[in-house]
Order: sequence, then C-alpha cells, then structure tokens
Amino acid sequence: MNKAISRISTLLAISGVAAIAFGLAVFIWPGITLEALLALFGAFALLYGTLVLGMGLYLLANRSTDWVPYTLSGLAGLAIGISTYLFPGITAIAVVYLIAGWAIVTGIFEIVAAVDMRDVVADGWWIGLSGALSVVFGVVIAVFPGTGVLTILWLIGIYSIAAGIPRVAAAYRLRKFASSVEKTSGAVRSAVGAVRP
Repeated sequence: MNKAISRISTLLAISGVAAIAFGLAVFIWPGITLEALLALFGAFALLYGTLVLGMGLYLLANRSTDWVPYTLSGLAGLAIGISTYLFPGITAIAVVYLIAGWAIVTGIFEIVAAVDMRDVVADGWWIGLSGALSVVFGVVIAVFPGTGVLTILWLIGIYSIAAGIPRVAAAYRLRKFASSVEKTSGAVRSAVGAVRP
C-alpha cells in the first residue's frame, strides 16, 4: 500500500504542477491567440489525462477499489485533449464549453476520489477541494460563456492555479503519510526481530 500511495502522490504532484504552469502561461502571455490557447489546453488535458489514467491503472493493477474515478477522469482528459487537436478550427464559444465540460467532469471524479480516500488518509479533502473548484469553475463559464475571451482566459488561469495548488498539497500530505507508515512498519519489524529468539 505504501508504494501505491507514493506513486499516486508523485503523479498527483506532477498534475498539480502542470495545472499551475498552464495557469501561469495564460498570465504570462495575456495576448495569446485562441489557436495557441487551444493547443496549450490540449497539451495540458493530454498530460493530465495520461497521469490520472496512469494512477487509475496502477490502482487497478494493485487490486485497489479506488481505480474507477481516476481511470474515468483520465480517459475524459485524454478525450478532450485529443478532440482539441482533431478540431483545430473550433470557435471561441466551443472552446469555452469544451473547457467547462472538462472541468466539471474532472471535478466530479476528483470529489469521488477524495471520498474514497477518506479512509486511507485524513488530508484527502485537498483533492476534494480541487474537484469542487473545478466544478464551480466549469459551471460559471458554462453559464456565462459570452463574457469575453480575455475574461475567460483570466478565469482559466486563476482556475488552473487554484486547482493545481490543492493537488500539490494533497501530494505532499500523501507523501508524508506514506513516509510515516514506512517508519512505523520499520519500527514494528525491528521490534518483532528483537523479540524473536
């Protein structure tokens, strides 16, 4: 179990850093074109989808019951990332709905994953927070899609950074938990070895 937690925390940290980097890119290049934004978002969705799918498949291979939300979220990320490259001439409004749909789907699966993790680690709520932010963001831009491309860009940047930070925090907490489990199990092994004749 300890190895699985360490692996998940690493993948979670990478996805969080990728989200923060994507958000910062939007602020660094505020004059970014729609085509460039779409390519950047597609790359981010593909990376995120690959990492989260990897988490799901790793959990499945280790016979964990928590593999479903990760796998479905990863597949959703891959599907949306691929679709941005299959339809490069997509309109601004379609981009908004694409990003909104991805945020809502990802957020729901992250909330489910956080609920599943509550028995393993107490700080799994960080992932739930990231999921809740994703759902709120997705709903806001889906309800107000015509607020202007610049406003949407700023919202995307803020969302990516705000959702990436809890992922990195959750990864840190999981890594810390895995380390404490390793120390405890090492102490138990030493104590058992000392007791044996």
